[in-house]
Parts: sequence; structure tokens; C-alpha cells
Amino acid sequence: MGDVSWDVLLPDLGKAMGETGLMVGASLALALALGLPLGFLLFLTRNGMLLENRILHFVGGLLTNFVRSLPFVILLILVLPLSLVVTHHSTGPIAATVPLAIASIAFYARLVEVALCEVNRGVIEAAQALGAGTWLIIREVLLPESLAGLLRAFTVTAISLIGYSAMAGVVGGGGIGFLAINYGYYRYETGVMIVTVVVLILLVQSVQYLGDWSANRIDHKR
Repeated sequence: MGDVSWDVLLPDLGKAMGETGLMVGASLALALALGLPLGFLLFLTRNGMLLENRILHFVGGLLTNFVRSLPFVILLILVLPLSLVVTHHSTGPIAATVPLAIASIAFYARLVEVALCEVNRGVIEAAQALGAGTWLIIREVLLPESLAGLLRAFTVTAISLIGYSAMAGVVGGGGIGFLAINYGYYRYETGVMIVTVVVLILLVQSVQYLGDWSANRIDHKR
């Protein structure tokens, strides 16, 4: 592949993949910890639902829509002061984790809400008729009935984060995107660019396959 030296590229590629794994993994953990309950809150406060609250639903929806409406590069720049305060870094994968986490929380929350909307309303009403409380309905009805959809939503979020993390490399966020820009673009090493694109494609395909396999297994057990 042109002038590519594999002795030089492989260590850098390994480091870049580790940085991408750090950014995506930490952001996904925060998306699960905060985006999942936020999605449930958006669903439960909808009109006619268990915790109906128009004001809370409006404010939550407004915040998630605001984050989702921003192009990720702009979000990176906007939260740069926050990244510096939280991580004490302005560049690198640790700093990039902050905007990635914010984007993933909002993104996954909306997908969680959509997955919950697909749960049969009759099942929820039947549980209410039997005297089940809100927490019991969440644990025994909503979670089991929507689990396959939640897994698919998590898969979509993970794939989006891989793309976002590559974009973070443009502004010095590290990872595979940074390797592609630093070597493939600035140094005109087309071979490096091709390698990074292939790695990203394989990574996305692996995540998609694993997510689909897990969701299908859950669907078949229902």
C-alpha cells in the first residue's frame, strides 16, 4: 500500500483502536446509566402514561432534541470548556469522551422512548388493573417487553458513537479518526486512510452483528 510501513503503522493503529475503544466504551456506559432512565422518563411522562407530566416531558424532550439537533463537531467545540473542567484535558480521547457521552445520552434516550412506545398498551393497562405499581410495571412489563428493542437501540447508538469518535479525531480527539487525518490526509498516505476505513467498517459490522444476534435471541425467547 504505497509508502506505508507496517512496522510503524501497526503500533499506532493499536493505540488508535485502544483510544477509540476508550471513548466509545465510556460513552456507552454513560448512555446506559443516564440515557436509559431518561428515555423511560420521557415515555412515562407522556400524555396518558403512568407518570403523566406535560411540563417534565416537554423540558426533557426539549433538552434531548437540542443536543440531537447539533452537528457533533459543533457540540465538540461548545462543550470544550466543560471537558476541560471535568477531565482537565482539552484534547485527546479523555476530553472527547465528554461530548461523546452527552451526544450518546440524548440519542439513546430518544431511541429508548421509541422502543417503549412499541410495547402493547393493553399489557400495561392489564398490569394496572391488577394493582401493579409504577416500579413493578417498569420491572416486570416494560423492560421485558421492550428488551429486544432496547438492545437494537443500544446497537444503533454504539455504531453512531464509532462514527462520532472518528469525527473527534479531526479536532485532536485521538482514536482511529485522528490516525486517518494525521497520516492519511496530512501526510498524503492513502494506504493508511484505506486501512483505517477498513478497520472502521469491520468494527461497525461486528457491533451490528453482535447486536442483531443478541436482540434476535431475546425475540425468539418471548
